[in-house]
Amino acid sequence: MGRTLELTNERHPRSPLRVYLLGTIPFDEFLTFQRRLVYDISGDPTEAAIVICDHPPGISIGRDGSRADVRLTPEELTAREWPVRWVSRGGGCILHLPGQLCIYPFLPIAEMGLTAGEYVRTLTAAVAEIARATVRPIPVRAEPATVAIGSRRVAQIGAAIRSGVSSFGAVLNVRPDLELYRGIDCNGDPTPMTSLFRESPNRVHIDTVRDEAIEILSRHFGYERHTIIYDHPALRPPPRNHANIDRRCRI
Repeated sequence: MGRTLELTNERHPRSPLRVYLLGTIPFDEFLTFQRRLVYDISGDPTEAAIVICDHPPGISIGRDGSRADVRLTPEELTAREWPVRWVSRGGGCILHLPGQLCIYPFLPIAEMGLTAGEYVRTLTAAVAEIARATVRPIPVRAEPATVAIGSRRVAQIGAAIRSGVSSFGAVLNVRPDLELYRGIDCNGDPTPMTSLFRESPNRVHIDTVRDEAIEILSRHFGYERHTIIYDHPALRPPPRNHANIDRRCRI
């Protein structure tokens, strides 16, 4: 299980945690933004950030995945307009869809006194608590690099650490179209994925899950304060006809 970090840790960053709520962001654009955040935080380990977003449909494959996890043909992928990206992170094949919460912490791991294994366990425990807060009293299991309800996984963990800073993170299914998982073996497992919406006896609203996620992640990583941010100069501005839309509603 993960551990909640103590705020008295002298090496713990003192700045408030920056939480970027970015709505739907293309995966390639996120990768560029991720490199910027890792660079900035590696140069100033008093800073830390978490990005919460989702992506248009597409597939990313980490170090533990393979093309065999994608049983769709190249023609089927082209017809669906699903790009496949090979990325340098842990974990295997992740199908990115609207209706998910992508949770990407950018934390100075060494400064926080965490090993890579401790960080992954803490992140997994935090995501499991987010799920429990939504589907209670249904039990949620936290397993290595995944979170499951019954026999079905509801979240996947795929983390990386570069220059002492964490990147990538977790993908939690809140209310994606589960039919789209046909033909995808996430983490090499053909068992269908599930969602909080499918499993919960309660109403599930993605904005409520997101708000729970911010509080739970802040607590698990030892932050008393956080700042909500809706954009960043490194990101392309929204289309002009969307300029007046509150980006909080786009997740």
